[in-house]
Amino acid sequence: MNIAIITGSAGLIGSESVQFFADKFDLVVGIDNNLRQYFFGKDGDTTWNNNRLQEKFPNYKPYRADIREVKDLEKIFLEYKSDIKLIIHTAAQPSHDWAAKEPFTDFSVNANGTLNLLEMTRQHCPEAVFIFTSTNKVYGDNPNYLPLVELDKRWEIDSTHKYFAEGIDEHMSIDHTKHSLFGASKVAADILVQEYGRYFNMKTAIFRGGCLTGPNHSGAKLHGFLSYLMKCAVTGEHYTVFGYKGKQVRDNIHSWDLVNMFWHFYQNPRVAEVYNAGGGRHSNCSMAEAIEKAQLITGKPMNYTYTEVNRIGDHIWWISDLRKFKSHYPEWNWKYGIEDILGQIFEATVKGH
Repeated sequence: MNIAIITGSAGLIGSESVQFFADKFDLVVGIDNNLRQYFFGKDGDTTWNNNRLQEKFPNYKPYRADIREVKDLEKIFLEYKSDIKLIIHTAAQPSHDWAAKEPFTDFSVNANGTLNLLEMTRQHCPEAVFIFTSTNKVYGDNPNYLPLVELDKRWEIDSTHKYFAEGIDEHMSIDHTKHSLFGASKVAADILVQEYGRYFNMKTAIFRGGCLTGPNHSGAKLHGFLSYLMKCAVTGEHYTVFGYKGKQVRDNIHSWDLVNMFWHFYQNPRVAEVYNAGGGRHSNCSMAEAIEKAQLITGKPMNYTYTEVNRIGDHIWWISDLRKFKSHYPEWNWKYGIEDILGQIFEATVKGH
């Protein structure tokens, strides 16, 4: 029997993973206790998504377990043991603003939770592939010291710089930089996943995501850039742009494209690999450009204001270089661009998911 375990299975990447792998595994085990609702209130509630998955996929079996509790995880891993072939770890506290309010909670979820899952994998199914969704925030604010140029609607990197053509690669330092407490807890998890790979020769992969997005995102004020922005564009709810003149640039990768990267890695796994994973030059926008696009899609002006205060540790310009992953898995490519993503999020928002 082939079994996949997916943590954060009702979240954006977790639910996309359930959908993607349901026809590729005999059983997909979900682990999700809807802590996102605790983080972000009713906007973050993922109950609707978990219910949808259960209705659609008969071989999806969710557990309301807490990744911070080893005893909860051990029951699941003991039940399936060596039948577990894949672990996709997407569960997290994902907001750097929220992390500063409850550092103990943030670190225990992001760092300790990851350690618990790695150790359960090592003890019960060491041959399984372990995939971790990290973040570009592990690079801290190092990207903000790149030579940036202000354009009409966005910041851009100087055209003579090595990162101009393809974006930022995995060699950028994650040291000597301000990460936010969220970034620090994800660094701890990121390094743990690398270390379990190198030290125990486990098949682990770290995907350092740009903006992960898609129509199944339970976007909230503190997390879910495009999803929350489109929600505000549709409903007329007030939206706040934080700092950098609203010209900060993000690359946006559709959840399906990211999970397809997981699939390629699973079929030909390696040990302790680190990949930047985002929309790259293929799919990116500034905050100002995203607002403009959302207004065109909805046909009405957004209710938003600007504040000079930027979020601590936030990036002014981020575009991921995916050449390393593409060199390892040349058959992979993006399926969706920024227009596709915004259109799908709009349709899902109008339908109420």
